[in-house]
Amino acid sequence: MNIALIGYGKMGKAIESIALERGHTIISTVNSDNPIESSDLSTADVAIEFTKPSLAVSHIHTCIENQIPVIVGTTGWLEELNEVTAYVNSKNGSILHSSNFSIGVNIFFEVNKLLAKLMQGQHEYTVQLTEIHHKEKLDAPSGTGITLANDIIENNEDYSSWVLGREQPPHTAAGQIAVTAIREEGVPGTHTLKYVSDIDSITIEHEAHNRKGFALGAVIAAEWLYGKTGVFTMKDVLNLSKK
Repeated sequence: MNIALIGYGKMGKAIESIALERGHTIISTVNSDNPIESSDLSTADVAIEFTKPSLAVSHIHTCIENQIPVIVGTTGWLEELNEVTAYVNSKNGSILHSSNFSIGVNIFFEVNKLLAKLMQGQHEYTVQLTEIHHKEKLDAPSGTGITLANDIIENNEDYSSWVLGREQPPHTAAGQIAVTAIREEGVPGTHTLKYVSDIDSITIEHEAHNRKGFALGAVIAAEWLYGKTGVFTMKDVLNLSKK
């Protein structure tokens, strides 16, 4: 496939490396020095977008206008998802978005949902979520952290909202999930969920060792999306909804 990379920072370069290893061609790289308006996307089979929340929707529109399927790894823009979905469908386009493209993280999402269901009614336990990322990470909590917290809320009626604490746990009331966002030098991403009671704790954790898992997942998603129309997530790629 011919791939356009929209965003050419550390993640974009990691995606480029994986894409080339898998026999694909990078036909364009978009960054601040080469904005999308100046880029030739005419030969792109698919675009992979990892930039900033403020740019993501505009980039999506440009890709759909040019009939280019687009993989979106940028987080922090989902309040506009309904509008984007309507636009993509009106143009018979295709988009695949995810808060995290790592195959391991997407399996972790499903484990989190199952554990949340099992813990419903176990009122002696309280849940805590900690996410640690590199200091360049712009949003807090991370998109992955938000997905984990929201999935607990959707699968456990004991919780109805989450509260963010930066660098230290926040104060919570009944029905609130404590989400702690920590930024440390050189951490690709670690997410820890802990159910704590007076007598014991239950912990599940995903720790990324490097960016390769995110990059590989994004390229696999691009391979899967090519030739399809509609709005998809990594659950569709990994067929997790049927497991």
